[in-house]
Amino acid sequence: MPTRDEIYAKVQTALVDALGVEEDEISPAATMVGDLGAESIDFLDIVFRLEKTFGIKIPRGELFPEDVLSSSEFVTNGKVNAAGLTALKERMPFADLTKFESNPSVQNFANTLTVEDMVRYVQLKLAA
Repeated sequence: MPTRDEIYAKVQTALVDALGVEEDEISPAATMVGDLGAESIDFLDIVFRLEKTFGIKIPRGELFPEDVLSSSEFVTNGKVNAAGLTALKERMPFADLTKFESNPSVQNFANTLTVEDMVRYVQLKLAA
């Protein structure tokens, strides 16, 4: 099992290659969309690179559970409701959703996922 720092370095390389950003722009707290400019098409590339780099399979919707954000069961008036927050926490144990919980607007979710969340996700996949 690689160390956290080894995983971080490989995630960083994958993000540099997928997003065309400079290595120094990537920090653990950098958000994938807000800070690094990732768009939905970029996430497909990121998933592909992480799968290839770490030899893992990332099922659709596991890393980015967009189905929760588009379900009337989990979203009320453009905000993720209590059931939706519970679903996101269950599906994304690797992500720190504290900041998102304070303003759970669906539009804000894109700025939730950080580089550190990606590292924790890979750690969980490798440990499984």
